[in-house]
Amino acid sequence: MKLSTQPCTHLQALQKCQWTLNLAYNDFYPSSIPNGIGRLTNLRHLNLSDSSFYGKIPTEISYLSNLVSLELSGYGLQLDQRTFETVLQNLTNLEVLSLSPVNISSSIPMKMSSSLRYMDLVDTNLRGVLTESFFLLPNLETLKLSDNHFLKGVFPTLHPSNTLLELSIANTGISGEFPDSIGTLSFLNILNLYGCQISGSIPDSVGNLTQIRNNFTGTLPSFCAGSTSLTTIVVNSNRFEGHVPVSLLKCHSLEVLDVGNNAINDTVPAWLGTLQELQVLILKSNKFHGPISTCKTKFCFPKLRIFDLSCNEFTGSLPAKVFGNFKAMIKLDGEDTREIKYMKPSEKSFYIMYEVSVRLVIKGQEIELERINTIMTAIHLSSNHFEGVIPKTLKNLNALWLLNLSRNNLKGDIPMELGQLNTLEALDLSWNRLTGKIPQELTRMNFLAILNLSQNLLIGPIPHGQQFNTFGNDSYGGNLDLCGLPLSKKCGTSDSSHVSQPMESEEDEDESYFLSGFTWESVVIGYSFGLVVGTTMWSLMFKYRKPKWFVEFFDAIVPHKNRRPKKRA
Repeated sequence: MKLSTQPCTHLQALQKCQWTLNLAYNDFYPSSIPNGIGRLTNLRHLNLSDSSFYGKIPTEISYLSNLVSLELSGYGLQLDQRTFETVLQNLTNLEVLSLSPVNISSSIPMKMSSSLRYMDLVDTNLRGVLTESFFLLPNLETLKLSDNHFLKGVFPTLHPSNTLLELSIANTGISGEFPDSIGTLSFLNILNLYGCQISGSIPDSVGNLTQIRNNFTGTLPSFCAGSTSLTTIVVNSNRFEGHVPVSLLKCHSLEVLDVGNNAINDTVPAWLGTLQELQVLILKSNKFHGPISTCKTKFCFPKLRIFDLSCNEFTGSLPAKVFGNFKAMIKLDGEDTREIKYMKPSEKSFYIMYEVSVRLVIKGQEIELERINTIMTAIHLSSNHFEGVIPKTLKNLNALWLLNLSRNNLKGDIPMELGQLNTLEALDLSWNRLTGKIPQELTRMNFLAILNLSQNLLIGPIPHGQQFNTFGNDSYGGNLDLCGLPLSKKCGTSDSSHVSQPMESEEDEDESYFLSGFTWESVVIGYSFGLVVGTTMWSLMFKYRKPKWFVEFFDAIVPHKNRRPKKRA
């Protein structure tokens, strides 16, 4: 929907308007919000989010005394301190306030309406000291103050009667130790302290929190000890040690488990496969070791679509039987795996729904995928000690998008059966001891955008056709007996002066090729607000059959000579 960009001058007709005015997701630039908005005194819900309004939010907006929800989110708007204070104090019916990322540039008022339930002030340039006043609001369920870098203070003591469901103060100046009182909050299930200066151990009583990200130490708490409805656990980038708690067996609704970037020293428990709802499993960058156990149940990991065990100390052969259980990575006959569907929303609250996102770190650059959808599938087992051959059973995962087996000790030929992975977009088999010729069958992978076979013992001519015509030298470097384009070494000659790139040091991490630096940094749970009343409008990231996130990070990072130039059909 596109509305006129001319200034709104006919508000008189709206004065009798009741309940809802929703102009979100339009383009009114360079109009400002008119002062006459204050005459719409019957309004209960006002949503002007992401409509390109520009300039100062008028003081008259604080005249709307019947407002229950006020959403003004969007860049280009400013709110002075006086109006900010008046809105928080005088709108006594206000339950929902969403101002991210309006430029407020003021301190937090001491007094606020006691009816507030949802407050989003992310990236609003708040200043001063975070006081206990926010945490004393009797009805507040969601408080988002993240990305306010000038907001200081010590994490406050919280009262057991607090009603908070979600607290996010990530990337602020809040410091101090993790308070024991947080574990007494019976309603709290989302806590985001990422980027703060919070330290110390956390008590077992917070085991039902769905997100804990900071420099916490000790062992993982007993998740789902008191509730089995937990859907997401993210404890990425901490200093947790010990084992994976057996209490996870009680988390029957668990969809996301991310314990990456810790110091957990354990084997992969076979019972993890019994979590029937698990879709994302990230164990990367820990001290996991030993072979990967085969699940003993009939239905093991039936919904898993992201499997990341990279940067650990696993040994043994690749788990062919485990791969065979990944039913969510198998396309059924007639199924359109390119249709975008997203992980379903939570039912914890009637006006809050979650979306899971993924951050990719590729050679030091972070790219965030806004939502995990049902066609995003990945197996990432790089930087371990796996031995043996690449199992041919991988061919059955014909809905797989990304496969990274780099930096192991795999031997033997590249299975020609991998050519049946016709949805694969990225394949990294580098830094192994693979031998033989590159199978011509791999050219059947029509969507392959990234290929890395470097630093192996491959021989013979490089296949041509389809996407293979678009890859450059970097895809094959270090295989001294490969020949043919794009390498300068011609087939049928032993001229050593025209070999491909020399074998580089495996210790030179910064110079490694694309997927050797591919990691799922973290899966984080985010909340987006949507009113039941009015028209819900979504701005989807994936508008085309060609995924936008692939286009953006390939353009920014991957050399054009390694990329496929054509678009999807």
